Amino acid sequence: MAILVKNIKQLVQAEPKKIKFRAGKEMQHLPVIDNAYLLTVGDKIKDFGPMEELSKIDLNKIKEPIEVIDASGRMVFPSFCDSHTHIVYAGSREVEYIDKIKGLSYEEIAKRGGGILNSAKRLHETSEEALYEQAWQRLEEMASYGTGAVEIKSGYGLSTEDELKMLRVIRRLKETSPLTIKANFLGAHAVPLAYKNNPDEYVDLIINEMIPMVAAEDLADYIDVFCDKGFFTCEQTERMLMQGIKYGLRPKIHANEMACSGGIQVGVKYNALSVDHLEYTGDEEIAVLRGSETMPTILPGAAFFLGMVCAPARKMMKGGLPVALASDYNPGSCPSGNMQLVLAMGSIMYKMLTEEAINATTINTAYALGEHETVGSITKGKRANFFITKPMDTIYYMSYGFGSNKVEQYFLNGKRQ
Repeated sequence: MAILVKNIKQLVQAEPKKIKFRAGKEMQHLPVIDNAYLLTVGDKIKDFGPMEELSKIDLNKIKEPIEVIDASGRMVFPSFCDSHTHIVYAGSREVEYIDKIKGLSYEEIAKRGGGILNSAKRLHETSEEALYEQAWQRLEEMASYGTGAVEIKSGYGLSTEDELKMLRVIRRLKETSPLTIKANFLGAHAVPLAYKNNPDEYVDLIINEMIPMVAAEDLADYIDVFCDKGFFTCEQTERMLMQGIKYGLRPKIHANEMACSGGIQVGVKYNALSVDHLEYTGDEEIAVLRGSETMPTILPGAAFFLGMVCAPARKMMKGGLPVALASDYNPGSCPSGNMQLVLAMGSIMYKMLTEEAINATTINTAYALGEHETVGSITKGKRANFFITKPMDTIYYMSYGFGSNKVEQYFLNGKRQ
């Protein structure tokens, strides 16, 4: 099947060549073509450009049937990329939300057996089939808001059996969903109660048993660690990352959400693809990240939901860094995978220009997924993941109109969903 979208008011993030990401002042640059067309063939982007150049294309050479879509008054964006989610989980945790309203902190709830440990208990009691069905519904909702690629973490198992169960669910989602999915092994999401007095013993379990078994079944693309105050130390994190690297898993890190933990430095040291959260990021961390291959990733939804300080996005960009924005969709600190809302929060909470926020939710998160060669922009040869908006006057409505779904139609792998 081929699709020709014509009379596009603005074709956004239209990149003539593949790029890794945008950083610093370059994040204010957003390539847009007015009055444009987009042609896809099969699951790939075939061509795009101004409408006056459409006549130069010999459509008769395309052997597949062509569906023509008139996008007058509408814009076309590449699908969002969400590089940090925890969407394989059982049930919800709204009771804990009431505890937060009453004044209990994230750490206090965790110490009472809530938080991640609560989700681990529920996951243990839930079948693989039920986990798959719940995660599938979440993926469908995310796609309806414009997301086309997503990273999904384990981390609510906290035992070898249940971590493998989660990762098998993610593998099944990879096989059945039209979204591009990457799997991340996060056995080090929290210390189980059974190891509360000896967390190093749990670290040993991850190193000696979990990682080899995850690798043996080829269940994960990445390894992640919650390197932060009250969770895992830098030394413990390094031990787990080294084992993960040995088994072919590139690191990603939860870092500096609770304090200046050293997690950013550890991430850069081990060439992590991304370091995520980053509420507590100072001059030293910015200097370490500058020039590295590690993508700083901010999770606005979690900071908003938990009432935390905001990561210094403007300072990071002023320091020459790229910034990515992801959802952190999870049952405890961000029960939403709406990347339109994440984009708007980038402007509302972090004072990012709309152009910066769009780059942060498309090309930069594609890099944080390890998929910048295939998604994140309108570029020839990339996967035909895009959405057509409802009628819009300017791109700035994406930051401004945070309460409504602006997607009218969406396409994944060149197919209408």
